[in-house]
Amino acid sequence: MLSHAQGGKAPVDEFVGSEACKECHSEIYSNFANTPHWKTSFDARGGAAGKGCESCHGPGREHVQSGGDPAKIVSFRGAERGKVVERCLACHQYGLEHGNFLRSAHKSSAVICLDCHSAHHFTQPDFLLVKPQPDLCYGCHAEQQAEFSRPYHHRVDEKLIRCTDCHNQHGGPMGRQLRTSAAQNAVCLNCHTETAGPFVYEHAPLRAEGCTSCHVAHGSVNPRMLKVSEVNLLCLSCHTVTFGSMTRDAPGFHDQSAQFQACTLCHTSIHGSNFSRGFFR
Repeated sequence: MLSHAQGGKAPVDEFVGSEACKECHSEIYSNFANTPHWKTSFDARGGAAGKGCESCHGPGREHVQSGGDPAKIVSFRGAERGKVVERCLACHQYGLEHGNFLRSAHKSSAVICLDCHSAHHFTQPDFLLVKPQPDLCYGCHAEQQAEFSRPYHHRVDEKLIRCTDCHNQHGGPMGRQLRTSAAQNAVCLNCHTETAGPFVYEHAPLRAEGCTSCHVAHGSVNPRMLKVSEVNLLCLSCHTVTFGSMTRDAPGFHDQSAQFQACTLCHTSIHGSNFSRGFFR
């Protein structure tokens, strides 16, 4: 069980109030007063909640009476990483945004809340981040940073979209911590609505494997962020031509022994069609 200084249950008279904290920690107090924590920490929700600074740092009477002994208060500096997460989740464990953190990839990799957020020393007012996106994410995800430097990429470096528009950094039920739409479609379709359908004739990979069956999610050296340089090579990875079939009656197109053109010159509605089983216009 946590002691009073560690955040366990304490008698009401053990709390001294945030004004007492201000006397020594004026700069930190000023930062705290301009954050969402200021309002929510004074909401009475039982236990130590509703006590301002002491909602997170525990009752402060012993700390004050000892002349500021750091051992007499809950300090996050040098604290056990698991205890920090436990402390934050006391309030932030509910809802879709934070509710899956304990089973998230970040938690499994020993990433804790204070690696990305700071209640007092933040540089970004939104979400109390210690760095802006995407620089914060690039601190760990160097491979993805390189992908966004490719010629054709999602415009994250240009600040038009953010990593967290597609990924829920706090975890979720989808692979790679992806977010989903209300209809549970792939997260890509939130922006690329023209490919969403529903279509009478669906292109099977879109339904079975998703957009990444053809496209590289972060960035590619190929136009349209395709996995390969030529459209035909991509199509033929599934649609293998059988020589001697009727498709050879169209020289220059389906006959791969002759010069051929891009499949999408004819099969224009490649993501799906309401009119043509062959995805023609």
